[in-house]
Amino acid sequence: MTNHWNDIENSDCVLAMGSNPASNHPISFKYVTKAMEKGAPLISVDPRFTQTSARADIYAPLRSGTDIAFLGGMIKYILDNNLIHEKYVKAYTNASFLVNPDFKMPGENNGVFSGLVENKYDKSTWSYQTDADGVILKDPTLSDPNCVYRLLKKHYERYTPGVVSNITGTPKDKLIVVYEAYTKTGKPGKAGTIMYAMGWTQHTVGVQNIRTMSIIQLLLGNMGVAGGGVNALRGESNVQGSTDMALLFHILPGYLKTPVASWQTLEEYNRKNTPATNEPKSLNWWKNYSKYMASLLRAHYGKNVTLEEAYRYLPKREDGQDCSWLTLFDNMYKGKFSGLFAWGMNPACSGASSHKVRQALAQLDWMVNVNVYDNETGSFWREPGLDPSKIKTEVFMLPCSAFMEKEGSITNSGRWMQWRYKAVDSPGVAMPDGDIMTELFCRLKERYEKNGGPLADAITRLTWDYGVKDGAGRVRHFDPDYVAREVNGYFLEDKVIGGVLYKKGTLVPSFGLLQDDGSTSSGNWLYCNSYTEKGNMAKRRGNEDRSFIGLYSDWAWCWPLNRRIIYNGASVDPDTGMPWDKKNPVIRWDGAEWKGDVPDGVAAPGAGRPPFIMKPDGVANIFGPGLADGPFPEHYEPLECPIEENLLSPQFINPTIVRWDEVGTGTSVDARATCDPRFPFVCSTYRVSEHWQTGVLTRWAPWLAEMQPELFVEIGSELARLKGFKNGEHVMVKSVRGEVEAVAIVTDRYKPMKVAGMTVHQVGIPWHYGWVTTNMRKYVHGDKVPEVFTGGDSANLLTPFIGDPNTGIPESKAFMVNVERKGV
Repeated sequence: MTNHWNDIENSDCVLAMGSNPASNHPISFKYVTKAMEKGAPLISVDPRFTQTSARADIYAPLRSGTDIAFLGGMIKYILDNNLIHEKYVKAYTNASFLVNPDFKMPGENNGVFSGLVENKYDKSTWSYQTDADGVILKDPTLSDPNCVYRLLKKHYERYTPGVVSNITGTPKDKLIVVYEAYTKTGKPGKAGTIMYAMGWTQHTVGVQNIRTMSIIQLLLGNMGVAGGGVNALRGESNVQGSTDMALLFHILPGYLKTPVASWQTLEEYNRKNTPATNEPKSLNWWKNYSKYMASLLRAHYGKNVTLEEAYRYLPKREDGQDCSWLTLFDNMYKGKFSGLFAWGMNPACSGASSHKVRQALAQLDWMVNVNVYDNETGSFWREPGLDPSKIKTEVFMLPCSAFMEKEGSITNSGRWMQWRYKAVDSPGVAMPDGDIMTELFCRLKERYEKNGGPLADAITRLTWDYGVKDGAGRVRHFDPDYVAREVNGYFLEDKVIGGVLYKKGTLVPSFGLLQDDGSTSSGNWLYCNSYTEKGNMAKRRGNEDRSFIGLYSDWAWCWPLNRRIIYNGASVDPDTGMPWDKKNPVIRWDGAEWKGDVPDGVAAPGAGRPPFIMKPDGVANIFGPGLADGPFPEHYEPLECPIEENLLSPQFINPTIVRWDEVGTGTSVDARATCDPRFPFVCSTYRVSEHWQTGVLTRWAPWLAEMQPELFVEIGSELARLKGFKNGEHVMVKSVRGEVEAVAIVTDRYKPMKVAGMTVHQVGIPWHYGWVTTNMRKYVHGDKVPEVFTGGDSANLLTPFIGDPNTGIPESKAFMVNVERKGV
């Protein structure tokens, strides 16, 4: 989220698209309701009439997987009617930048951008025109045919209401109502926000879905302002924290890049990853990259080794190696892995094409399942229909603590780092994750010290000071407070910076003071300032709101530097420093300094410094040449869809996706079925509020099992009449990859729609279920046996093994199925 949860209250219009916040993010909806009470309309765009739709002022249906067409139509509407926030667009975006004249767009290049070679783009034509000094040429009048603004307008000329309606199934009058309502936020003093979730990300164009809305927000001047932004609703309370701390394969903490083999030295690594710009007024904050990397290496190894040695010890990927989820499990399926730690996850249910995932687990020699309860992953070898004697995988179960049984921080979607305290002890032998990791590390270290091994020093010289130590130097009990301090970082020697002496051992008060000479440490530069000499900022609970717009700057801590709305420098007029929105000012210039939120690298008014300081050129990218599949979003059909052609161009699907389903490269678990009469209905997975993720925690709770006891498939009334289904009967939902048994829930929430002249039906299925249930448990005298057991299996047995080319996230929101009566 660029903003924060309670900032939604400041919005003048809320668009819920790719999400159902009333059901799945109910606390967020508290602030939507407050905005509505102040007069803000709520717009719900969804294939299904959801709980959010029921509360919305405007509802528009659409076919799943066609969001770019819908939003592209809105971009055209904005440009055709000159509804942009003109001063904002000219000052704060790259709309005026002149692009290489050789650049070609899909409308003039057979549906693809210039440079496509097989399934990858040569981006040489996606460049800017520059002068002799390398400064980007610009046209402040936005009239040059090669400027970004004109190219954008030309690109979306094709997205007329008629074409968009024909693709999405959304009636034209509904499109215009949505466009009219949301684009009113383009006036100074108005703000609109978008609330999206997995309904946007889980597509082969997932990143471009979000990019399309980002372009809309920039055209309307909705970035950096109160009540604006592009705000992601996560399905778990610490998703933001997990990515900040490098859950994903391609990043280190603080979004530093994972090293690859060809970057053999630290100097080469920094040179490859530190962006440069010739724009004279850009702050280009990533120029400090080497400081953050040096401080991270010091957090790992202290002063035990040189920075160069520490870099040498870091694991390196092979150049071009993809270690994303789908590729990992494809390699596991092909027998390329010996072991797996499945830690706090349940891939046998959560992974796309779950049959493939479960077969992949059977290729392992060993697997460690770290979880609160047994689950389909830990017990995959006991799945009904399998013979355990024929599965070689040795499985170890390590019971770990639930969230209320351990202490530590979470960072929510609004980037607020909040401390959670332990409520009760863990039962039995269950341990907090930190203690399990500490024990694992200590044993590995002892083994390496005794027996040696390749790069043994990479383990033996690591620092591990996360608690009080015993006489042998082992941490007796993991203390997350110690970790929080190391994440913030220390001065490792006396250091004078700007005439101020910082003593060795003191906590670094700001990432602006981190150094590249090895004198500072920081486990994550973004979190520098989260633990100061005043204490753990995440533990703060001050409830005074001096901003009067809901910043609550003394409640917990927000990265970076406790800034509550990022890029807030864009919330003011560049010449005067006065807020665009006088009633909800984020920052303002008082003649001498900025007041309000922590300013985002903003210079004095009139200085000309652009506010998007994390972008090399200082401005937000309407034209985004960094993505794998194009600098402008373009509509492509999902991998599986009900129509035979892309109504916008000759290119049917995103040309850059990594494929497993092509002839000769995959198996039945990778199969695809587009326009296959056996699978005529569009299906999407979704959540219910009673269960969480794959249900590992919630399916064991009898009161939740009673409310949502069994996998179901939601079917529209018209489709049910066609198929002869009755509400509550058991049916089979089938895709080309597998099938699941489900209860038919017949509602009016799915309506048939007209797409490309044909009638298209959609169905929906929740993804929380699995075959491991509480009725498999051994009950002893005195145990309370639940009255209701859950039933069904994972919806991901149906989903395709395919993903977005930028992130690898699977396409779980648009695929083709059939629904048949059980036994047919």
